[in-house]
Amino acid sequence: MTKQHIEVITSVERRRYWSREEKERLVAAALEPGTVVSDVARSAGIHVSQIFRWRKELCQMSAPSVPSFVPTEVVTALPPPNPVEPAPRARKKTSIVTIELSRGRRIRVDSDVDTEALGRILDVVERR
Repeated sequence: MTKQHIEVITSVERRRYWSREEKERLVAAALEPGTVVSDVARSAGIHVSQIFRWRKELCQMSAPSVPSFVPTEVVTALPPPNPVEPAPRARKKTSIVTIELSRGRRIRVDSDVDTEALGRILDVVERR
């Protein structure tokens, strides 16, 4: 005849309460070198996944959250931007200016052309 071990639960409480110290003790026992987690869980009467859940919870509680810092560099203040110059008043009517060059060449430009840029263009054209 074989003897079987039977556990009879008579209390109405459905869940067991585990203190933080008990959880830490069981998790520490499961982390011992050469220990099988299922053996620790079986000896405590809990499922293996419970030990892994407790380990995760305890690690999250004990790990301090470290803010990440971004390196910054302090520089002297930039000079204030130049005041905005008022836009030149637009002419009511633009005109076309025709400039006659040597060898029969002509250039037509708007009367609002940038005179400095036009001077550089004419210097290049006349050299050719």
